Amino acid sequence: MTDYRFYQLSALEKLWASCLGCVLCFVAIWLMYRHSVIALALAPIGMFYPRYYAKALCRKRRDKLRLQFKDALQALSSLLSAGRSVENAIMALESDLVLLIGDSESDLLVELRAIANRLNNGEPLELALADFAKRSDLEEARNFADVISICKRAGGDLVEVVRRTSQLISEKLEVELEVTVLIAQKKFESRIMMGMPFAFVGALGFMAADYMEPLHKGMGIVLLTACLILLMGCSWWMTRIMDIRL
Repeated sequence: MTDYRFYQLSALEKLWASCLGCVLCFVAIWLMYRHSVIALALAPIGMFYPRYYAKALCRKRRDKLRLQFKDALQALSSLLSAGRSVENAIMALESDLVLLIGDSESDLLVELRAIANRLNNGEPLELALADFAKRSDLEEARNFADVISICKRAGGDLVEVVRRTSQLISEKLEVELEVTVLIAQKKFESRIMMGMPFAFVGALGFMAADYMEPLHKGMGIVLLTACLILLMGCSWWMTRIMDIRL
């Protein structure tokens, strides 16, 4: 089963990300220094981009799984309110969600099929949910699995507890989704801010080459290097600020 904590790039994805990183790095360095040799020498820095790309794809996949899990909890709450047992409701979730999600091979539906198969083989529900929670690394999935496990051990009205827990987790996910939208807007603005210095220097280099000439030799190169290092530090700092884990 898929471990959603990691993302393994395919050979084609890794090649594409490496080429893109090197090209972007070459263009950025050339716009700053206007020296092809320096740009070629520093272009291999773009080889680090596949690692960043893999983390971005991993987080995107987990965010998509989180949204689908929210839909599953809402559907589960409806099935439990209709009088089904927890096991029967979870086994019926796939048929209810396939129309809502639209992709029968989505990550969540694959996981639901696996859980249903494990239930048919006599495996306890809490073990199947705990395995999914561990691989998905979703706090909501861990909380749901813990609730199932505690109710199975301590007894009580399992259906009502699970139904109420599903509602609470679903409401929490809706609030997090609103926060995520606000964060995405600020991330877009930060990318524009990081790209503006290169666009500004590049535009001046084309429109006022004589004015920018002192920066392309002697102490000008040292000054540009210092500014580039500061810009990279600023980009790292902004990325850390925007990396809000919900």
